[in-house]
Amino acid sequence: MTTLGTPLSPHATKVMLLGSGELGKEVLIALQRLGVETIAVDRYANAPGQQVAHHARTITMSDPAQLKALIEAEASTSTQPMLVVPEIEAIATGMLEQLEAAGVVRVIPTARAARLTMDREGIRRLAAETLALPTSPYKFCDSLAELQAAIEGSMQADAEHRSAIGYPCIVKPVMSSSGKGQSRLDGPSDVAKAWDYAMAGGRVGHGRVIVEGFIDFDYEITLLTVRALGVDGQVETHFCEPIGHIQVGGDYVESWQPQPMRPAALQRAREIAKSVTDNLGVAPRGKPQGLGLFGVELFVKGDKVWFSEVSPRPHDTGMVTMITQWQNEFELHARAILGLPVDVAMKSPGASAVVYGGIEARGLVFDGIDAALRVPNTELRLFGKPESFVKRRMGVALAFDADVDVARRHAKASAALVRPRIP
Repeated sequence: MTTLGTPLSPHATKVMLLGSGELGKEVLIALQRLGVETIAVDRYANAPGQQVAHHARTITMSDPAQLKALIEAEASTSTQPMLVVPEIEAIATGMLEQLEAAGVVRVIPTARAARLTMDREGIRRLAAETLALPTSPYKFCDSLAELQAAIEGSMQADAEHRSAIGYPCIVKPVMSSSGKGQSRLDGPSDVAKAWDYAMAGGRVGHGRVIVEGFIDFDYEITLLTVRALGVDGQVETHFCEPIGHIQVGGDYVESWQPQPMRPAALQRAREIAKSVTDNLGVAPRGKPQGLGLFGVELFVKGDKVWFSEVSPRPHDTGMVTMITQWQNEFELHARAILGLPVDVAMKSPGASAVVYGGIEARGLVFDGIDAALRVPNTELRLFGKPESFVKRRMGVALAFDADVDVARRHAKASAALVRPRIP
């Protein structure tokens, strides 16, 4: 039986989010609807989630000392273990593992999962080398020269290292978010530019990239996978309907649900997602098994499926579920981590489209909201970010329709009518 306390009391159920952007904001709202006391942490003040949480804290989360001091201070005021929910990659996960092992907090889904998924090397090696899941060919590189050799091969290398990734290929920093620092390379002239872009786009761990061979896929999906407790107290795995999406430069620009799939491909996608999330859900002995929602990214061609990436938290492409599912991805995450039942049923097909800032400025105003909401069956979410960049996601348009293609058109039309400007 799950017992929830009253916020701002000694018996409150407390959840701390490490990272309080637009995804974290929605998780905080879902938690507050269940009477949870929330603490929003971010690297800058007035982040979207900090605007709605009970408490706002601003620290450098990749600094182990700062992270330890904050968590211990907040945990000391509660009579039950505090839940810590990583929502971004740039976190001192080694410190989270120490605090979890000491019983100070419970990390969602586990501190180990946070560590493995915060960098592409950890999760790719787990998927390809430990779980033997199909992935694109890949290599890790620590310099421009290594990157060049990985793509084009080296006649001086031994047979094991002479194989080349070839062109086209994808280069990404091992640690980044929302596609930052990611490039597609079509020839030798792109290599140096891609290396520089990766170095600029990586959050932490500068100097290391992954280069991946290009997969000729039909489409890519996000399969939202939920580990939640069943009526018997055992972990059950639930799958949302697959979400199709389009990325530009590794950054999502629109998504829709459901993405039509062949039955064999859908079955294989679920098998891959369960294999990865089962492994990431392994908790230290005596600790609750890793619960929560995972965003598993996959490439699909016909009946073939390749693993790409996984996030142990709500996914940006999953914002479409705010209009397509009875319980959206944020509510599913909140319920699962609290040990409550979940329901992944859809209520309507739908789509989402990103609203970009378009300019660099602070304190934007947004024109065209009335026109955007006159597009049939649409909703808007403006995130409240205090600072805009040209390609910073400032909001999302949502649309529902029995026909996914119609929903996509309406979502894009609505997003295009929102006009950010400097006041």
